[in-house]
Amino acid sequence: MAGDIRVVGPKPDGSPWMIGIQHPRHKELVIASIPLHAGALTTSGDYERYFEVNGKRYCHIINPRSGYPVTWWQSVTVVTPFAITAGSYSTIAMLKESDGLAFLENSGMGYLAIDQFGKIYHKNT
Repeated sequence: MAGDIRVVGPKPDGSPWMIGIQHPRHKELVIASIPLHAGALTTSGDYERYFEVNGKRYCHIINPRSGYPVTWWQSVTVVTPFAITAGSYSTIAMLKESDGLAFLENSGMGYLAIDQFGKIYHKNT
């Protein structure tokens, strides 16, 4: 699975590409499949690049205000026409921590976000 995907059109038969979103705590599971005819989908999360110390997860996304890794979201996926926009919005939502959901809602873009407790939030476009 990849974190950034750009699709320039549907499959030859006209159907959408089905993009699987990995469960952030169970690598072998797909938590959602998102149909994509065109555009981009990116996921930022705390589960591919991280380490644990005494049961606490430290991911690679560092909050510049605190200097510590973000902890609010396990995963944020954003769907937009352009990969650069989707990647920026998914990472910014991770950085905004508890304010990330309002940021995503106000963006007008589609998203799937999983908070630190495993609760799923989503919006289709």
